[in-house]
Amino acid sequence: MKTLYFKLTILFIVSVQLISCADRFPSSYKLEFPETPEPWVSLLGEPHWRLEWLNADGEKQVKICPPRDSQNKIELELPVTWTNPVTAWPYWPEHNLFQGQFKPAGALFPFDVNGDYLNLSWEAGHDTVFYWELALANEKDYSKVPANFDWVRFRELFTAKTLSEAVCEDPWLPDWRYIAEKTITSGFDRRRITAEAAVPVSIPVFEGPWYGTSPFAKPVLAEKGEIPVFPVRSDVNVWISGSGILRISGKTWIFTETKK
Repeated sequence: MKTLYFKLTILFIVSVQLISCADRFPSSYKLEFPETPEPWVSLLGEPHWRLEWLNADGEKQVKICPPRDSQNKIELELPVTWTNPVTAWPYWPEHNLFQGQFKPAGALFPFDVNGDYLNLSWEAGHDTVFYWELALANEKDYSKVPANFDWVRFRELFTAKTLSEAVCEDPWLPDWRYIAEKTITSGFDRRRITAEAAVPVSIPVFEGPWYGTSPFAKPVLAEKGEIPVFPVRSDVNVWISGSGILRISGKTWIFTETKK
């Protein structure tokens, strides 16, 4: 049984409803960034950020912010006529760690608005990525545009602990592209939100601790003299430690030692 669904109202109706409330929402919002996970900062330094959002024409906008800018009040112009994702990808070019390798923070307008601030959080990062994936998977059915998705009920799946404990603890374990594609073709089904299977791989590197690219991931630990075992999923897996950076793809791995 499908517990969530796309609303059948077209985007125009949603836009009219939001326009009627437009006087309650300013068009410019200051971004409030979340605290970067301490292990990332201590090992890599403060991140650069790649911001992505939609303008009034529905076109993706991009803004690159150096580390110092995240401490300032960055403002974005956001249309008030539909649900808008704002994604903030952290990256560290000085360590050859680029956009898309580490999981993002995010916010959904207008749900994460507080006055004239838009509050970015790590908890909303997967919401925005799912939004982008829904848009990518949908080519022509305007009743299934991401703006019409029931984001309130979607978020309740996590806050009410409706999903598995593993997914609630780390919402980056599911394959959001696959879930988005199935949602567009067959409708939404919360039973698809499951952790992607991981293959344990032993890699002869330093004990660690090793920290992953999800802000919610538990570190990989090994006793002195033991070989760390990493949970490897599809795509490139990146792990960082005080000894260096480990990149894993399938059974292939590359370790880059930190320069002393």
